[in-house]
Amino acid sequence: MSRYGMTIPFNGVPLHQQRDWVVELADLGYTDVWSAEADGADAFTPLALASVWAPSLRLGTAIVPAFTRGPACLAQSVGSLAQAAPGRFAFGIGTSSDVIVQRWNGIPFEAPYERVRDMVRFLRAAMAGEKVTQDYETFSVSGFRLGVVPEEPVPILIAALREGMLRLAGREGDGAIINWLSADDVARVAPVVRQFGPNADGTEKEIVARIFVAPGVDADTARGFGRFAIAAYLNVPVYAKFHEWLGRGDQLAGMWARWREGDRKAALEQIPDSLVDELIVHGPPEACREHVQRYVANGVTTPALAILPFPGVDQRQAIRDLAPR
Repeated sequence: MSRYGMTIPFNGVPLHQQRDWVVELADLGYTDVWSAEADGADAFTPLALASVWAPSLRLGTAIVPAFTRGPACLAQSVGSLAQAAPGRFAFGIGTSSDVIVQRWNGIPFEAPYERVRDMVRFLRAAMAGEKVTQDYETFSVSGFRLGVVPEEPVPILIAALREGMLRLAGREGDGAIINWLSADDVARVAPVVRQFGPNADGTEKEIVARIFVAPGVDADTARGFGRFAIAAYLNVPVYAKFHEWLGRGDQLAGMWARWREGDRKAALEQIPDSLVDELIVHGPPEACREHVQRYVANGVTTPALAILPFPGVDQRQAIRDLAPR
């Protein structure tokens, strides 16, 4: 595989102590580092550090919410990192969720598809150095010109679950970011993105997959703690609808029902082992590497591994065990 990424920053390690970790990623053959943004570090600071610590690595966000920064503020963040690491930054944007946007940030989670679409269109114009005065459907911008225009184009990748956003990623993005799906699910998802053909520069639409990994732990531990991770996500409405679309409505109906009733313990018990094994890569390191390769075989161009801090997982050893070389 040509690209092979790891999610940063690492859980439980202060940012200023992660330099050696990031340098080792490059030494081990990882090509990318990808950040996320929820309740921990913001998406840009870890990448800015990595851009200096390991200049060979490509930097990506997977993802930045389209709601939590205003258009001009977001353009400044994207433009700044793109100038700091010219040609090495890919910007991933998505709706995020009602929990992060509305409950935590006090911003109405309204018209998420339209918000992402409008922000992508605005960023295209701003990154090109245009003076933007435009009434978009979800916001208006008057007289903004970005003062940190990137020296090289910044690929914009769109986080996508169901068909509408997958099509937007293929039509207006340079590719898609996908997560919480099985390797087999990729074979259904990737063609929706790629039906619109290559990017303007002739490159294939990139498919970045955040793949959750827990190498070296026994199956009982992985499944026990994996159920907590799966329940935390798959009860969020956007992810519940995604897995209904993927055909798991019957498989997850019991979990969703118990969760709505407030019986968390019973909800977890309703998640079958087979689903944990599909959505979370666990087991001996070599088996994990083979599992990741199945995602690639089905259409993922960039695996972005995310180490789950389950009991028994040594994060530093995990990045070594999962390394591409």
